[in-house]
Amino acid sequence: MEYCIFVNSELSLIIKMIERGSYLKLLKQLKDQNIIKVITGIRRCGKSTLLEAFMKELLNEGIAPENIIFLNFEERENLHLTNWTILYDEIIEKVISNKKYYVFLDEVQLINNFERLINSIFTKKNVDLYITGSNAYLLSSELATLLTGRYISINLQPYSFKEYASAYSEEKNTDRLFRKYINESCFPEAVTLSKIDGNLVNAYLQSIYDTVIIKDISQRHSLRNVDNLHRVVSFLFDSIGSYVSPTNIAAQLNHNSQKKISHNTIIKYLEFLTQSYILYSAPRYDIRGKELLSTNGKYYVVDLGLKNISATNKYESDLGRKLENIVFFELVRRGGKVYVGKHDDREIDFVVQRANNEREYYQISYTVTDEKTFNREISAFDRINDNYPKFLLTMDYDNMSIRGIQKINIIDWLLAL
Repeated sequence: MEYCIFVNSELSLIIKMIERGSYLKLLKQLKDQNIIKVITGIRRCGKSTLLEAFMKELLNEGIAPENIIFLNFEERENLHLTNWTILYDEIIEKVISNKKYYVFLDEVQLINNFERLINSIFTKKNVDLYITGSNAYLLSSELATLLTGRYISINLQPYSFKEYASAYSEEKNTDRLFRKYINESCFPEAVTLSKIDGNLVNAYLQSIYDTVIIKDISQRHSLRNVDNLHRVVSFLFDSIGSYVSPTNIAAQLNHNSQKKISHNTIIKYLEFLTQSYILYSAPRYDIRGKELLSTNGKYYVVDLGLKNISATNKYESDLGRKLENIVFFELVRRGGKVYVGKHDDREIDFVVQRANNEREYYQISYTVTDEKTFNREISAFDRINDNYPKFLLTMDYDNMSIRGIQKINIIDWLLAL
């Protein structure tokens, strides 16, 4: 069995320049805790690089290289490792003393019966176990049942704007940089490629899209009509920030089309797309009734650059909805459950439910310099009688407090933490 310890000087430089600080901090807090660390997220969002950065931290702390075992099951030299019992025996052969060992299994869902492998390794008291996966199947499978209460899931996305800005430290104009961020890709490797040749980025994004749609979804679920799946994805990419349901998606796609798609098929496709982390859902929450609604949620794309492989996207189009997409993922990164809100006949862009049962409310608008737009956005908060924080995020520069509502420039807000 091949196993490797991180080290690559070029990659090390990138990690140092763009440190995934919040994720590394969390891994450090969880180090040596008797719990499995499960890192999930779309392909190429930086899961392997995060593990490598964390392994470098372990080496800097004085952990011996032989006490770190790292296996990436997408690497060619590890493709033969499919039998979980043989793999388990070979890993345990390396755990030869009572010292602490750190075992990293990258894309572990590629191993047959990976649930049994993980559960068996976890029984070893001197092993600190970290695993990654590019599909939510990892935690919707038998693993979740086997390991109830014994794992913590860390969901990784492409770069936040703060991380993106650190990659372009030479650019001092944050407004110009944000325009680039909102219209291009924030996948780590796409950022690197854009510095070499911007023409390479769309080809790279197309490869990610094709891998997710073909390998992670179509092949895994034996879909016969991939064209219909592409149609649904294209529709959802164009519907960011809009309320959708399987019923209205089917109605729109079947209108004036000979290629019919059923309501039930769309329900399955939505599940597959969110499981692959290419799309994230925001359920609708009734603020007055304090309950989730089963219809008309919203979907957000994990990387806005993916819209650029669609002919319908334009560089400066739908800026308000793109802002909403960016704010959604930043709220997800900052913790809590993120919903789209309803209060009587008013809509609140986002309601965030924190772990301590407290809430935050957010409205997003490109600008509220127009009095009518300003009054519409502010009035959405008027009937909410609790004292939880309320935020109006815009591209305007005049940060202020208005009737207890914090009006904040989006760029300032994104860079604040």
